[in-house]
Amino acid sequence: MQSKKMRTIYLIPYVLWIVLFVITPILLVVYYSFFDIEGNLTLSNYQKFFTPVYLKMTLSSFWYAFLITLFCLLISYPTAYLLTKAKHRQLWLLLIILPSWINLLLKAYAFLGLFGAYGPANQLLDVIGIGSRQILFTDFSFIFVSVYIFIPFMILPIYNALEKLNPSYIYAASDLGASGWMTFRRVIFPLTLAGVKSGCQAVFIPSLSLFMITRLIAGNRVITLGTAIEQHFLVTQDWGMGSTIAVFLIIAMAVIMILTGQRKRGDLA
Repeated sequence: MQSKKMRTIYLIPYVLWIVLFVITPILLVVYYSFFDIEGNLTLSNYQKFFTPVYLKMTLSSFWYAFLITLFCLLISYPTAYLLTKAKHRQLWLLLIILPSWINLLLKAYAFLGLFGAYGPANQLLDVIGIGSRQILFTDFSFIFVSVYIFIPFMILPIYNALEKLNPSYIYAASDLGASGWMTFRRVIFPLTLAGVKSGCQAVFIPSLSLFMITRLIAGNRVITLGTAIEQHFLVTQDWGMGSTIAVFLIIAMAVIMILTGQRKRGDLA
């Protein structure tokens, strides 16, 4: 009885935190979504969201988030696998995590210099005979920088899943005559799928709401839902429309978390 009471007391700060900084902001966003720019109660914001302009913006956001997640996964899985085999893996992990400690704005400005007209990237293209190219303010630069920023969040959960993998399963597959590709497809990847799902969540969800990188690196050539929310709140002062977009973004994120969430084996029975 005493231990149950103590657990209840320990839960109070957690519950307060969730109420104040998760539930309350979401309720405020939903509340403001029912008001137009003049403060009148309306449903016009939701009607406007389903117009071609905003639907195209939504599709664009999902497309770029998918590309960023895909490239992160293609790079991260082999990297995580090699890390499990490497010596001094803790040092390599530290080097992978270290860039995530640097402020996002500083990293974005660093790439402005790297990809600029007179930056190292264009100098390298000149040396190898290709010549200077417009690298900044392109889809390539936006996806490249986004992948660089998010890739540690994909590598770590996959690495943890690979580390927990029982090597006896791999030995058993080899003894039964499975090739390396078949072992990966039938044994390694399915058993590390939870890490892949966690990594995809950690990358795809924030990629949907990017706005600062779209401004600095893509030069507003890439318009996402995050960019639209920023514009409505800070430029047009249409908090109602900005909140409406945020509501749909929250719903999309919740659906993605449910679809990629881990199920217990007992639930599948």
